[in-house]
Amino acid sequence: MNRGTFLVTGLLGLLAVSERGAAAEASPPPNVILIFADDLGYGDLGCYGATKVKTPHIDRLAAEGRRFTDAHSSSAVCTPSRYGLLTGQYPFRADGRKGLWGPAPVTSPLVIDPATLTMADVFKRRGYDTAVVGKWHLGFGTGTNDWIKPLRPGPQDLGFDYYFGMPVVNSAPPYVYVENDRVVGADPADPLVYLGPNAKGATPITPIPPEAAQRTPNQFGGAVAAHQLFNDYEVGTKLTEKATDWIKTRGRKPFFLFLSTTNVHHPFTPAKRFQGTSQAGLYGDFVHELDWIVGEVMKTLGAAGVADNTLVILTSDNGGMFNLGGRRAAELGHKINGNLLGSKFGIWEGGHRVPFIAWWPGRIKAGTVSDQLISQVDLMATFAAISGRKLSAAEQNDSINMVEALTGNPDRPLRTAMIVSPNKPTHLALRNGKWMYIPAKNDGGFTGSKPEQHAWGGPSVTKLVHTPNSDIENGELKADAPPAQLYDLEADRNQTKNLYKEYPEVAAQMAALLADYKSGRK
Repeated sequence: MNRGTFLVTGLLGLLAVSERGAAAEASPPPNVILIFADDLGYGDLGCYGATKVKTPHIDRLAAEGRRFTDAHSSSAVCTPSRYGLLTGQYPFRADGRKGLWGPAPVTSPLVIDPATLTMADVFKRRGYDTAVVGKWHLGFGTGTNDWIKPLRPGPQDLGFDYYFGMPVVNSAPPYVYVENDRVVGADPADPLVYLGPNAKGATPITPIPPEAAQRTPNQFGGAVAAHQLFNDYEVGTKLTEKATDWIKTRGRKPFFLFLSTTNVHHPFTPAKRFQGTSQAGLYGDFVHELDWIVGEVMKTLGAAGVADNTLVILTSDNGGMFNLGGRRAAELGHKINGNLLGSKFGIWEGGHRVPFIAWWPGRIKAGTVSDQLISQVDLMATFAAISGRKLSAAEQNDSINMVEALTGNPDRPLRTAMIVSPNKPTHLALRNGKWMYIPAKNDGGFTGSKPEQHAWGGPSVTKLVHTPNSDIENGELKADAPPAQLYDLEADRNQTKNLYKEYPEVAAQMAALLADYKSGRK
């Protein structure tokens, strides 16, 4: 080959490489939708074994994507788990290591420092449109939130371009919608006024029957027009409309949607068309409405022509709860948390092992199941990798990039250890490989056991749903139960046998490692 031919060939090769690079750069980044259900238990979906409810849209996600069997919320409680999800940081580290443990009260300030990098920030800084639609429950403002507009700092100060939804939770006031930083339907002549618990003169709200389960009375006066726009039975439909309308208006710009549903948190108020459609009472009907919501989102992606370039993940903020509706569903044969021990608020697996389904055409192999250990804090690093954003060690926090677990078939665990928070700090627990160590008796969650009590938990639930445990007899903790708990989740996922006494050396090692996490050495 002479020198001229060599130069021409080389130039053609460089042009080909350049064109391939340009094509790769022109290829749009994937859209991401995170559907974060509320109190959805491990056994609430058909693809996870449910028989008393039908979830065809969610089951289709699993059939066309990947279902995970060892995925966990970072906390068994709603507000802390949302903190962990958005920041990639274990909630026990929040607030200068004081930790977040319970649901944020009505007057809570924003519990995430606006200076903290969130997953929404990651997407926004990569040119994505970002939105959160649905339940917020992370507070607004600084100090005590007096609900005087604007409600800032809030979602828009954590990387979200747009927010619409329930400011707290569907069982707590104020029973109004918030859009961005304003109460929807607000009237300066009739402002929303916080009156406090048991105050007289609160604005009337939607009447619901006792079987819909507990709901805190309204604690706000004024804002009559805003309250009238809020109807418990229309929340699922309204949030779906807002989410799908936002998707439709994105054009070809990449987007991140955090759809945080109120389903299936009490009170159970599905739209009329879903009532009586399940074999699990109002609880099951509410699951049916959730399935419809997912179906509407998927239908919208298809109509917008962006489904093939969208990653959809569905998971839950914590495990299912045995309130009135949950207990009724259990009596009808529905296994909210499958055969797992425990429930929401508690540290047993039923409190934090949750459904996790990932769907991404062409990237995730259809119909696959993964037993990779995943914590929801991992979505921070995972989404950063997907969007092309490199995180510093400080930004990554406790998060681990799980893209390989989503799209590949790793022959090793990507995560080997994990911290999980229950409602009580005394029960902060460590998972390490197959072992789960809980440094106390019981589950650190709800304690109700009587028919009139709203929140059942702990040993009483084992009798209700027939989940045996060696420390419990006839729904009560044994007097000689060990001081701590150790479970081999590889052999005994349902935690039937506490091995604390059989493996004292393992328990001691786990206790030391947990102490390292608590002290900040890990």
